[in-house]
Amino acid sequence: MSATSTRPPTPRPPGRTAREGTFFSRAMRPLNTTMERFIPSSLVFTIVLTFAVAALCLLLTPAGPADVVVGWGDGLSGLLAFITQMALVLMLGHILANTGPVRRLLARLASIPRTPLAAYIFVFVVAAAASLITWGLGLVVGALLAKEVAAQARERGLVLHFPMLVAAGFSGFVVWHMGYSGSGPLTAATPGSFLTESLGGRTVPVSETTFSWWNITAAVVTVLVVALALFLVAPRAGDRIVELEIDARDQDAVSAPEIETPADRLDASRVPTLLVGAMLVIYLVMHFVGGGTLTLDIVNWSFLALILLLVRSPHELIGLTQSAASNVGEILLQFPLYAGILGMMTTTGLVAVLSDAFVAISNPVTFGLLAFLAAGLVNFFVPSGGGQFAVQGPIMLQAGDALGVDPAITIMAVSYGDQWTNMIQPFWAIPLLAIAGLKMRDILGYTTVVLLASGLVFGGTLLLVSL
Repeated sequence: MSATSTRPPTPRPPGRTAREGTFFSRAMRPLNTTMERFIPSSLVFTIVLTFAVAALCLLLTPAGPADVVVGWGDGLSGLLAFITQMALVLMLGHILANTGPVRRLLARLASIPRTPLAAYIFVFVVAAAASLITWGLGLVVGALLAKEVAAQARERGLVLHFPMLVAAGFSGFVVWHMGYSGSGPLTAATPGSFLTESLGGRTVPVSETTFSWWNITAAVVTVLVVALALFLVAPRAGDRIVELEIDARDQDAVSAPEIETPADRLDASRVPTLLVGAMLVIYLVMHFVGGGTLTLDIVNWSFLALILLLVRSPHELIGLTQSAASNVGEILLQFPLYAGILGMMTTTGLVAVLSDAFVAISNPVTFGLLAFLAAGLVNFFVPSGGGQFAVQGPIMLQAGDALGVDPAITIMAVSYGDQWTNMIQPFWAIPLLAIAGLKMRDILGYTTVVLLASGLVFGGTLLLVSL
């Protein structure tokens, strides 16, 4: 059965015309129709992007066809360690969001909004808060909460546009690199990372990046501005409404195991997971007490500890992991292709060409803004925060240092650019859309508006902090 059903335009009372809604919501109608007709699947998008980047390498660099092919082939396996870390972030976020306590929390939260507009904004704000904790959790919470809100709305007779709900959930992802799991700031804070040399052998603590007053302020303002943008473009009376057709809230629930043997009792016991979870918590406490910093690995182990403490048994953990793995699969397939794109851009020098074009016209005040725009462009080709920092980070840090720019500004400029164009880059929407049963073209019209609204905040922040 399809996950959604289409409802014709909401009947209008006598005297009302087809121009119902705000100017912005009416403007979304042709945009959404165009997106639905012409945007391909994320896999096809990746393949097309591969050949587009190859063409740019041939046109803008001295590389020949053989150089491009070798760079692509060598790059396919160039991010395997990082791919594993990213897959864990997503898988653990999915598992955590589907544990009993978190699902019950989501069910309670879903009962809060009482109008369609309130529902759209509410899903976005909750997804944004979850994304600031960890991007994997944010993506999954956005999808699950959208489904929960839609299902409860149907029970109350409330008509909600499901693609808009899912778009609101994905829009929360636009602030992820400002939060706890931001790979750029975490890498810069990690001793011996690939950014250490570009930083002159030192690290930049997260107190100067993620937890700086200006980044925290920017995150809050971004949430407010994007919420307003979603409010303005949300479907109103007279628009075509696509509702959630099935109540699939419990599709990821794990049934209790049958107890027939002592081994079954052990699989159904909470003791094994509690013991490992407690040990992991002790390790994390010792890590931070001993002066350890936040890294991608520590973020992953933090959420694994929470999972181990929240699940009811190893049996439930295995079932949740199997469900989560199905949503990681498409990303695992596409990540090597993006690594190949990164390989082409690195070996041919295309990243340096694109970055230098922006840097050449910058000064100490405008550098942050232009670095942000350059990072947004590069992210469209390499939608991985860590992978992008591996290539673009050193270039930008060295250029910023030559202009006397605070490295914290450079780091966050690249971070902002990375999260910004995710709104029109379908790669990270894959798990959310898989859970929701939609395609990128169903939500892209709305997320394009989020791109424009958030870009104003990011660019303005970097200009102000650079004065």
